[in-house]
Amino acid sequence: MTFLAPDGESRCAWAGSAPDYLEYHDTEWGFPVHDDTRLFEKLCLEGFQSGLSWITILRKRENFRAAFEQWDLERVATFGEPDIQRLLGDAGIIRHRGKIEATINNAARALELIDAEGSISDYVWSYAVDPAPPVVRATSPESVAMSKDLKRRGWRFVGPTTSYAFMQAMGLVNDHVETCVIRDRVTTAGS
Repeated sequence: MTFLAPDGESRCAWAGSAPDYLEYHDTEWGFPVHDDTRLFEKLCLEGFQSGLSWITILRKRENFRAAFEQWDLERVATFGEPDIQRLLGDAGIIRHRGKIEATINNAARALELIDAEGSISDYVWSYAVDPAPPVVRATSPESVAMSKDLKRRGWRFVGPTTSYAFMQAMGLVNDHVETCVIRDRVTTAGS
């Protein structure tokens, strides 16, 4: 399904549900990302999104960046109870102790992953899916495998659905619908 954007071009239907979504859809969603900081941020934000709508997280993204030291892995990995209390009191983010603690844990696990694999990018891109017509689904064999391996490495809030949403957003799979004007741009960006 698609919607006709104000420019007269078709987009994925979800992009028409809010102005924030259209901007995100056209400039970020599905475009390949190889920067470790952005990849870590997105993995964490997908975990925070669990049980909520993405628009809630998208609108709080700058607050999350400030609260988590611009996603500096080494700094976040050292957060302790005073930082957890500070974050629980920050109305600009999602104040969920389990998700906050998972983010701190995952920063430490990300540093271990970089030591073992060279980079977060090298690791996650080993799960990339070859371009194919999109299929509406919540998981894939690749997201199940990535989730299982991340959990084996001690990561939290990285289930198969969260992993698949991450893969879609970071360009590891191009799930723009066939008639979406952005689909070809994403494919070209990945070439």
